[in-house]
Parts: sequence; structure tokens; C-alpha cells
Amino acid sequence: MSIKWLWIGIVMVGATACKTMQPVKEQSPHTWLIPSGPAWAALWQQQAAEYKALCFQAYQLAALRLDQYLLHKGSKPLAIVTDIDETILDNSPYNVHQALKGEGYTEKTWMEWTAKAVADTVPGALTFLKYAASRGVHVFYITNRVEAERAATLENLRHWQFPDADDAHLLLKTTTSGKEARRQQVLQTHDIVLLMGDNLSDFAAIFDKKPYEERASAAKNAAADFGSRFIVLPNPMYGDWEGALYNFQYNLSVPRKDSILKSRLKNY
Repeated sequence: MSIKWLWIGIVMVGATACKTMQPVKEQSPHTWLIPSGPAWAALWQQQAAEYKALCFQAYQLAALRLDQYLLHKGSKPLAIVTDIDETILDNSPYNVHQALKGEGYTEKTWMEWTAKAVADTVPGALTFLKYAASRGVHVFYITNRVEAERAATLENLRHWQFPDADDAHLLLKTTTSGKEARRQQVLQTHDIVLLMGDNLSDFAAIFDKKPYEERASAAKNAAADFGSRFIVLPNPMYGDWEGALYNFQYNLSVPRKDSILKSRLKNY
């Protein structure tokens, strides 16, 4: 046998051996956006310094805006209206707990979580609201937690010594998730200088339960208010941004929701 054919034989045997020894690549398992997605988002919220930086940025901007508004006070006392969940209290442990069980939000499990009254603070929130209170600004907490959560919510807020953590300043959900009526209630006695939240419906009725396209258009039209009167906190775990993608049909099956959400992803 010539050297040429001997070399070819060695190469072919070697290639066959390498091919045989390589592990067979398994098919990637199906990746669900629901409920595994919120766990990934919660990981970012809990561990990313970038999340903390965004929160600090939001609240430092809020302090600058507040100082400007204090220079032009009217006859009414000033007020800040703030959401609670993912705006001043961090509920990411709940989302992790549910996601690792392969489950999403349920009213029962959410109530079990809030009853513990152990949610940590969102970075920068407590410092800012204490500063506002020191300048004579009242704080109103407008939340879609319900009456059954009142005692635990106040306990959680008081644990961290949030200002105005009392029944008069805590406006819970009653018949509707829309917050406009409660904002109007505050406006009867106060001038609202800042609104803070993680969901666009925390700011104005124009965002309430609107389809994706209308929400996007409304946000564009209200661009001047963001960073001025509206202070937005990041929350990729849940919110109307998700519900709007499947037209707030929360009773759809998980596979159906997952299919709709995946259809909204941009790929190449």
C-alpha cells in the first residue's frame, strides 16, 4: 500500500472515530415564556446592579422634580401618589416561588404572600418618600391590593417606616382596578405633583386596559410627562404590558398565552 493511500485510510478512520465519540446532541426542550419567564425577570430584579441603578435614577429624578414643584406651591397641600407593588415594595420572591412550581399568579397564593408582610423595599423608594415627607409633602398609596390585605400592607409599610402609612393614605381596590377615581379623591384636597408606578395605569386613565397599539400610542403622546410628573419603575415580571398582548384574556390556557406571546417576539 502506498503512503498516500495509507494516509487517507488513517484520516478516514480518525474521522469516523471522532464522529462516533462525539455525544449526540439532544433536542432542546420546549421553552415556555409562561411561567418560566417571570423567574428570569425576577432574577434580574434581584441580582442585577442595573436594576438598582434604574431605581436610583428614577428616585433621584423624582427628588429633583419635587424640589422644582416646591418652588411654586399653590393653595392646596402637595401630594405624591404612588403605587406599592414593584414601585416601593419588591415582590420578586413571590414570582420566583410560583415560577419554580411551574405556576403563575393566583389570588390565593398572592394573598398568602402579602399576608407575610415581608416584602423588601425597591431601591431608593424609602429614601425619596422620607425626603418628600420632610418637605411637608403627603404620600398617598393607591394600590390594587384589596381590603383583605389592608392590615398586612400597613404592617409591611410600617416595618420600613414609610411615611403616611395609615388608613387615610392607603387607597385600596374596591370595584375596579382603574385608579382614576382614587386619584380624583386625592385631588379634592391636594395638588398631586408626582405619580409613581411600574404600570402605565398608575398614571392616567388613558392607559387603562387598552390594547397594545393604543397603549403604545398613548405613551408616545404623553412623552413629556415621563420624568416630569410620571416616574416609572422597571417591572418585566408582570403587568398590563403582558395582558395587552392577549387582550387581557387572562382565562386563556397557558399554551395559548404562550403561543400569542411568542408570536409577538421579533426574530430574524
